[in-house]
Amino acid sequence: MRTTYDSATVRLYHLDGASEGGAATTLIYASLAEALQLAAQQPAEVQDSLFIATDNDVVGYLDLIGES
Repeated sequence: MRTTYDSATVRLYHLDGASEGGAATTLIYASLAEALQLAAQQPAEVQDSLFIATDNDVVGYLDLIGES
C-alpha cells in the first residue's frame, strides 16, 4: 500500500463474496487511522473480507495489519 500516512483519506469496505458477483459495502470514508480503528471493531469473520482503498492502491485489512 503506497499511501500509508495516518491522515490519508481511504475507503473501508466489506466485500461479500457470497453474493452473485460479490457486493462491496462501504463502511466509511475517513482517515486511515479512523478506518483501521473501525475495522478492528468488526467481528473476525467480517475482518477477513475487509479492504482499504486509497487513491492509488487496495489492500486487505488483515494483510495490512499482518494477520493473514
